[in-house]
Amino acid sequence: MLLKSLREEVLHANLELVRRGLVLYTFGNASGISRQDGLIAIKPSGVPYEDLTAEQIVIADLDGKVIEGTLRPSSDLATHIELYRRLPAVGGVAHTHSEFATAWAQARRPIPCFGTTHADYFHGPIPVTDTLSADEVAKDYEKNTGIAICLIFKNADAMAIPAALVAGHAPFCWGIDAAEAAHNAVILEYVAKMAYYTLGVRPDAQAIPRELGDKHHRRKHGPGASYGQGPAQ
Repeated sequence: MLLKSLREEVLHANLELVRRGLVLYTFGNASGISRQDGLIAIKPSGVPYEDLTAEQIVIADLDGKVIEGTLRPSSDLATHIELYRRLPAVGGVAHTHSEFATAWAQARRPIPCFGTTHADYFHGPIPVTDTLSADEVAKDYEKNTGIAICLIFKNADAMAIPAALVAGHAPFCWGIDAAEAAHNAVILEYVAKMAYYTLGVRPDAQAIPRELGDKHHRRKHGPGASYGQGPAQ
């Protein structure tokens, strides 16, 4: 079986989305990439999660051609491909229609950084894409969705804010591998829910000061990170 370990990693990432309540039925998908081989492992389209096996994970190249597998890949494959092509640090992608994050996407509103829990994982507000044009929807819709996400990060660090809301659609998240992408999708849903509740408690709530957000993000990320135990000495 080609890329057995990557297939298993992608299977576990997909099942994590289910375990954490981020998907219903066959909604959503996760993928991972072998940069060395230039190949993507992704959930097959429409296969129930309770039936999903590592052998069913589809292997495709960066042109969208299926290299190994008898099932059709996720219909979002072209979106994943654009993220891998345009964001070279990305090693895994997760897409859900989780309730709160999707509500923000449908409202076409970015999620403000109201608190330090948000800042621990996302270095600033969660951005929302521009709405696709009629032509972009009619032709190469999934590819254009990926392009719209990547345009947000033309002048920003996509790994510092590893998520985006697709206007009128739902969130996409990413990470250094499929497991981290799924983890970020779980955290995104959590902060989306807290942001919703924050505005319910105080409709005029403001984002935390930038210096506080910087402090919390840098405690977990980058060369000066102090959170956790660090590498074994």
